[in-house]
Amino acid sequence: MVAASTLETPDGPFTVLADETAVLASGWTRDPEELRALIHPGLRPAEGSVEMVDDDDAAAPALLRQALAAAAAYYAGDLSAPRGIPVRQRSGPYRELAWEALRDVAPGERLTYSDYAAMTGRPAAVRAAAGACAMNAAALFVPCHRIVRTDGTLGGFRYGLPLKESLLGRESAADHTV
Repeated sequence: MVAASTLETPDGPFTVLADETAVLASGWTRDPEELRALIHPGLRPAEGSVEMVDDDDAAAPALLRQALAAAAAYYAGDLSAPRGIPVRQRSGPYRELAWEALRDVAPGERLTYSDYAAMTGRPAAVRAAAGACAMNAAALFVPCHRIVRTDGTLGGFRYGLPLKESLLGRESAADHTV
């Protein structure tokens, strides 16, 4: 079963699509169909098969409830909470490697696309690294918003630059000491 639920956040509605084992897609929208379309065809549930549930619905996959709790915790100040949620995305080997690398970019950290490419072990693959950000279906859980242009400007973001700026501002303002 693939289910979806929406959490109200300071940045607007945040919807998560998940099955029993992983987040398949997430982002700042109320429309689960918009997110379903981002999922790789090999993993994508059939049109009309994603069930909208409340986060407290007993029929909701436990992983969906955990993902929503992690997103709520992020907005409550536990910026690393989304990192602990399993994500499943498919693509070519480099893009999958790049998505996993993104999960290691800490809250409050900003990397340039060049730094990000180097982090994946392929410093010349700047365009491919940027492509991984652009094709990321699991926003927040795979924090592509932490990647910026070489000159420090924001670059792109599927949900708009004001939202990317809000996320980065939230993370910059947080106390990251342990």
